[in-house]
Amino acid sequence: MEKNIEISLLYDFYGQLLKEQQRQAVTLYYNDDLSLSEIAEQLGITRQGVRDAIKRSETLLFNYETKLGLYKRFKEVETGLYEIEALAENLKANYDTKTADKIISTAKSLHE
Repeated sequence: MEKNIEISLLYDFYGQLLKEQQRQAVTLYYNDDLSLSEIAEQLGITRQGVRDAIKRSETLLFNYETKLGLYKRFKEVETGLYEIEALAENLKANYDTKTADKIISTAKSLHE
């Protein structure tokens, strides 16, 4: 996955765990696509300070995901839901007990 997208997704899950200035820097850099100089001007800090805040934030976001795994679990549940939907459509079309068993198994795996 492209790093910018990955950081934005991790920020959605863990952004509130960052300090205010880190949140602002990450939002302005990744979501608003501002340069380090533009962010420095808005936040009233140096360009190097912005770079450091962003790098620290990236490290923290990756560490949170490694420890907590919320994004990984979200993707697993999302994938499972798509699988359940496909199985249900198949069941609807064929009234197949094997498919019904797969649906039950997939649903159970999502809440384990």
